[in-house]
Amino acid sequence: MKCLARSDTPHEPPSRMSEPAWCLFKSFFKSSSLHCTHSLAKFARFVGPGFLIAVAYIDPGNYSTDVSAGADFKYALLFIVLMSNLFAILLQSLCIKLGTETGLNLAENCREHLPRWLVYILYVFAEAAIVVGSAIALNLLFKIPVVARCAITLLDVFLLLIFWRPSGSMWGLRLFEYFIMALVLAVAICFCIQLSLIKDQSIGELFRGYLPSSTIVKSEGLYQSCGILGATVMPHFLFLGSGVVQSRLKELDVTEGYVNSTVPLGSNDGEIEYRPLIHAIHACLKYSIIELVLSLFTFALFVNSAILIVAGSSLYDVPGGASADLFGIHQLLSSSITPAAGLIFALALLLSGISAGIICTMAGQMISEGMLKWSIRPWLRRLITRSISIISSIVIAAAVGKKGLDQTLNATQVVLSVILPFVSAPLIWFTSFNRYMTVPAELTSEGNGEMEIKHIHMRNNLVTSIIVVLVWLIIIVMNVALLVLIAMGKA
Repeated sequence: MKCLARSDTPHEPPSRMSEPAWCLFKSFFKSSSLHCTHSLAKFARFVGPGFLIAVAYIDPGNYSTDVSAGADFKYALLFIVLMSNLFAILLQSLCIKLGTETGLNLAENCREHLPRWLVYILYVFAEAAIVVGSAIALNLLFKIPVVARCAITLLDVFLLLIFWRPSGSMWGLRLFEYFIMALVLAVAICFCIQLSLIKDQSIGELFRGYLPSSTIVKSEGLYQSCGILGATVMPHFLFLGSGVVQSRLKELDVTEGYVNSTVPLGSNDGEIEYRPLIHAIHACLKYSIIELVLSLFTFALFVNSAILIVAGSSLYDVPGGASADLFGIHQLLSSSITPAAGLIFALALLLSGISAGIICTMAGQMISEGMLKWSIRPWLRRLITRSISIISSIVIAAAVGKKGLDQTLNATQVVLSVILPFVSAPLIWFTSFNRYMTVPAELTSEGNGEMEIKHIHMRNNLVTSIIVVLVWLIIIVMNVALLVLIAMGKA
């Protein structure tokens, strides 16, 4: 069919001079559409890991800290929520970069650099936060004993045993990722409904909360800010972020015929089993980071903001609201808005606890195998860590009751914030130096006929290095100020 342009005058035949321009536009539109379709189809293959990482930012610890922040300061700490998510995106992008270019996760990279005692402390606090939050959610939904509530959280390990096999088939891995995506989407939907039930709130005041304020530097405000930071940029999820990208890299190399499908991931006695090739790195790195940014900004930031907004609108300046915990906000939402509001909040908390428990098991497996070469069946390690958490939860609940559980949850998030600089330092160090971030590219022939491997240096550029060091220093300053205030009895 000929490409004909419309004539300026109705009785004149179409001008043949405009045919090339119209055909050029049509060709450009067609090629652009094909390019966009191809890019979207390619991007769809990378959807999944970002949602696994996003779970870290909507776990029960976030609920506790955001509820406390909203009850005490209304919307003033939304700026910290935004800042923490930006910090998380930056650090998790470095994790993806490290895992993609070295073929190893953070735990494997720092096996000889991070003290063993720090890993133990980190994981104990992370597990305690998860199990306490899940237990509270189950108590809100179902009136069952605390031991039974905590035991139910063990069920997540069976999903891991069935589907999570990084060196195995991709279909099982993708089914697992889709299940986690469904949980994350369900939590987001719950809070969309929750926000729609809130009435008579100032939009201007809400958006001003995303701007810095003096509340952040106040003693209690700083304590809450560090809690939000620890709950958002959870240290153990840095290990996870660097360990969920290798499967897709290997799949691409296997498809192209560069790597045998039987080659395992990770390292063995100092030798890297699978090292991604440069073409796979170029094909995957950009899409992996884009998927991460979209997942964290569209879901993690929204859910964290929604929790704080719901708490600020329903608890702030309400008798007894400032001292309300997760149990209290459930009761207040049920009584002040509608019983459905309380039910939806409890359901969202339960879904978050389930998904966070599953992902925490993955992170723990990466830490134990990567850093300690401690290979233990996931169900057995889960049973051990859950038993420790259950015992501690029972002791706390018996000593100080429900309020103690919520205070413990907040305290664990603050401790995670204090630990964060120690865990993120190796990540920043590794990605800033070519000795770690050098990738073998191709064989080149020299004049004498010998073949030489060409290497490409892929460390952080100067701007990225400066920004990430500044972020690291901000986290340290916040934590040091918090510890000083705690020592003075002001926080």
